[in-house]
This record gives sequence, structure tokens and C-alpha cells, in this order.
Amino acid sequence: MEIYKSLKSPASQEFEKLLNSQLSKINIEEGKIIEGKINKITEKFVFLFVEGLKSEPVLDINELKSMGLADKIKLGEKISVLLEKIEDKNGEVLVSASKAQKIKGWDKLVEAFEKNEPIMGKITSKCKGGAIVEHIDTGSLMFLPGSQISDKPLKDISHLMNEPQKFAVIKLDKIRGNCCVSRKEIISSFKKEDKAKIIEKYKIGDIIKGAEVKGYSNFGCFFNVNGELDVLVHLQEISYSRVNHPDEVFNIGEKHDLKVISVDMEKLQVGCSVKQLSPDPFEHIENYELNKVYKVKVVKLMDFGAFCELEPGLTTLLHSSELSWTKKNVSPKKMLKVGDEIDCVITEIDKEKRRVAISHKLTLENPFETFEKKFPVDTIVDGEVVNKNEYSLFVKIDNLDIDAFLHCNDLTYLNNGEEELTKYKKGDKIKVKVLEIKSLEQKIRVGFKQTKNDPFDWFKGKKMNQAITVKIISTDNKGLIVRPEGCEMDFTIKKSQIAINSADARPSRFTGGERIDCAIADLDLNKRKVNLSIKLLEEIEKKEALEKYGAEGSGKNLPFSSLSQDLKKKDKEKK
Repeated sequence: MEIYKSLKSPASQEFEKLLNSQLSKINIEEGKIIEGKINKITEKFVFLFVEGLKSEPVLDINELKSMGLADKIKLGEKISVLLEKIEDKNGEVLVSASKAQKIKGWDKLVEAFEKNEPIMGKITSKCKGGAIVEHIDTGSLMFLPGSQISDKPLKDISHLMNEPQKFAVIKLDKIRGNCCVSRKEIISSFKKEDKAKIIEKYKIGDIIKGAEVKGYSNFGCFFNVNGELDVLVHLQEISYSRVNHPDEVFNIGEKHDLKVISVDMEKLQVGCSVKQLSPDPFEHIENYELNKVYKVKVVKLMDFGAFCELEPGLTTLLHSSELSWTKKNVSPKKMLKVGDEIDCVITEIDKEKRRVAISHKLTLENPFETFEKKFPVDTIVDGEVVNKNEYSLFVKIDNLDIDAFLHCNDLTYLNNGEEELTKYKKGDKIKVKVLEIKSLEQKIRVGFKQTKNDPFDWFKGKKMNQAITVKIISTDNKGLIVRPEGCEMDFTIKKSQIAINSADARPSRFTGGERIDCAIADLDLNKRKVNLSIKLLEEIEKKEALEKYGAEGSGKNLPFSSLSQDLKKKDKEKK
């Protein structure tokens, strides 16, 4: 130890010089990638020698094999590792070969992105929205969006799986460490030169024969020309008539002639038109008249209607509601087929909006008008129940293609309508009376009870305050259920209308079956409404007694407990 006692000695100065020169060659820093040489191999671990470290870093053999470095597990081979810690809590050096590989791979991806160079990779698996690509050089994983797999739609990409191929780096997120690649861009770059040569062949005004419908978008329709070029027909260039979506006019796979209307060599795009192959029919739309029958050709069927041609280039919509008078929500695909020629009436012509509306049902006889002529209101006819729901019946009359509506309230005068409805089923014969016909609204209402005598007619000739005799059918807490003699209907006398004295206004006074007199308190024959009252009859009789008898004693024999007092009060008023 004496040699280090004084640094001024030649030996100390020489040692200091050697030590400093050795350390200056080795730059050891955490977070950096360093090279280590394998100097020992066991069953599970590989030991590395790194100059400048006081101990040997250790790597797991399985980690190296999973990285595809099994062929490098040999003495003397060099392996790049990330120095995570020079000394952990156990005093050991902590390194990672996989993290070093990822960092090196990221650096290569950044370099390829900045230089706009392709990288080699292979698709290893599918995922939501696309696929996962592995960078062949470094093993880094990248995302391949579904839209970037190819320049044309692919239903199956199994033939591309695990095949080494080029990809373009299109997006890098250094913060999240995400990378997006594109196979489509590589394919397109190869085709770009060839595509330019193809587009040079087309000039504005050229006619393209038999282009095939390839796909739709909200702004137009794409056609494939001879398998070498895709062209766009904008929505406004499809037809002179209004078109909301290309599928209203075209079907995938159909072939149509096109006219070239634009050529863009910079964007390598060709624009075409279908409607410009024929003259604008709206220039002579005055030749067509409203409410006149014309022959139209069905060119396209949709769920909501059929597109028809009045003439080539003049397409109009025949809505499903204009196909039939009686069938609701009818499917055009069941009634018509493409190529059919049918009669239609023009119902609207709007030159400014370039719209023509047509109707097929107007060329047919309106069954509702026929029904009205044959069976006017108040006619009684035979019908058959063809359908029912929870509140009504639908009745077919005279084999006409019309279902008349019969509400449950029009089934009976006596019982509850909904209960009466349960007695009917499909196929039942029924005699009904026509109550209402609305041809424009396509509605016919009929009734069954109207074919019978109305029991309420018993009250015809009766008037308010008139006394009638009724039979008590039953009682409850709310009052009395009574039936006038000679009438088939039951009515309610409310509890408050049973007697003048509240003590006597008890439904329990009656057991049922008694015959009593009451008065008509309210009567409306038009609304079929009547109110009956025992209390009112008592009041009427009491008033008559007061007017008839002038002496107190003469009224004591009458069945009115308060009559004496009422007579005294009357005498006082006279004085």
C-alpha cells in the first residue's frame, strides 16, 4: 500500500495514467445498448463478458430462443443487450436482449419512415380492424389496417399470411411506440406507372363500352373498365332524374356504356357520365301530361318501390304505396320484376326539382268507389270475418278486395263490446250495416248492432221528470242496477239518488227483485244517455203535496216525515 501513499512518485503517476486511459475507452451508461461476448453457457443461462463491468451479465436461453437467436448461442458470439442497471439491490448487472432488439427495431423503423423506404415484414395474425405484421429484421410488431392490405377488397388474406413481403411505414407514434404500415401503398407504387400509361389512352368525349359496376359510395358509382382501370361516375352524372344513392339505379356486376368527361393525369383519375350518353329528357318534359296513362319499364326494384323509365334517361320512382289500392306495405319485388312494362299515371311534374311522380293504382279501378256505388251508407249486407284484433273485426263484403272495419263498440247495445268480441272468430258469417265510407282515406266502417232494434228507443216519447217503474237487478256500494219495465237495457241509480234523507240512501235497503218507481233526471236521445233518480221522484211528489194540501193535519197521513214542518214554514211565508 506504500505505492499509493504519495501520488508524486513515478510509480503512482504511471498507474494513474494507465487507469485513466483504460476508463476513457469504455463508456458504460444505463439505458444504452452495449455489446456482450458469450464466455460461458449452461443449461438455462448464458453469461456475457462486457468490458468495464465488474460482474458478468446473465441472459435466459429461452429468451434468446424466443427471439430467434438460437444460432447465436455459441462461445465467442456477440449479442446486443440493453443495460438496465449497472448494479441492482443484489449487486448484479441487469440487462435485456429483447428490449435491445425492440429499440434497434424502432430505430430502423424511424429511419425507414424518414427516408420513405420500404421494410420487409410478414403478416402473422389477424386483429380487429386489420392485421399484425412482424418486422423480419428486428421482430418488432406493427399494425396493418384493413384498408391498407390491398388496392382491392379481399375477403380472404390467408394466402398472404407468413409470407415475407414489402411494407411502407405510413405512421409512427414515438410516444406510444406504435407503427402503422401499408401493403396497398407498395402495390400502388408499382401500378402507378402502368396506370399512367393506361389513362393516357382516354380522351374527354370517348365512349367506353360495357364497363362493369364494381362498387358504390354515397357520392357515386365505381366501374371497372376492361379489368385495367376503375372509373367514377358521380351521383349527379348517373341520371337526369334525382338519384339519392347509386344502388337505386345500378346492380353490382351490371354492364353499362360510359362517356369520359374528365381526365386527371396528376391524380390518375378518369371521370365518366352515364346520363350524357342521351339528351336531357327534361328539355321536352312538356310532352308529358298530368293524369294521363303512360307505359313505363321497370329497371330497378327496391324495398320501398320500383324505379321505372318513361324513356331512356328519364327515370322515376313508383312508390310501393302507389302499387295497389288495398294492399298495405306491399313488396314491389313480389308484384313486379325488372323488365316489366306497366301502365302508370303521371301525378306530378316538377321541372325545377327534375322530378316526375307516377302511380300504378290510378290505372286500376278504385274498389272503394265501387263499394260506395254498390253499397251506399245505411245499406245492410252480408259479410265474413277475415281478421280480428283486440278491439275490432275486419269484414270482407261481396268478394271485394276490401276489409271493412267493425269496432267492438258497434257489436252490441247491451253487453261490454270487448266481451262480445271474444264470441267471434275468423270465417264467421255476419250481417252488417254500412256506417261510413271514405274513399280518399281508403276506409270503410260497418256495424252489427245497427242491424238490430235499439233498446234505447224505449225512451222515445219519454221526457225529463217523468216517473217510470223499474225492477232492481242487483245492488252494490255505488248504487242500484235497475231495468225499466219493457226495456232490455240496464241502468244505474247512484247511491246519492236513492232517497232525500241521507240515512235512507242505502243500497242495502234493497235485496233485488223489487219493483220501484223513479224519475228521469236527464235524457239525451242523440247521445243515448239517461240518468234515473228515486230522490227526484220524492222531491216532485213532495212538492205536489205541499201545493195540494193546505192544512198541517191533512198532510200527516202522507209518507213524508218532514211535511208538517214544511207546511208550517209555508204558512209563515204567507203571513
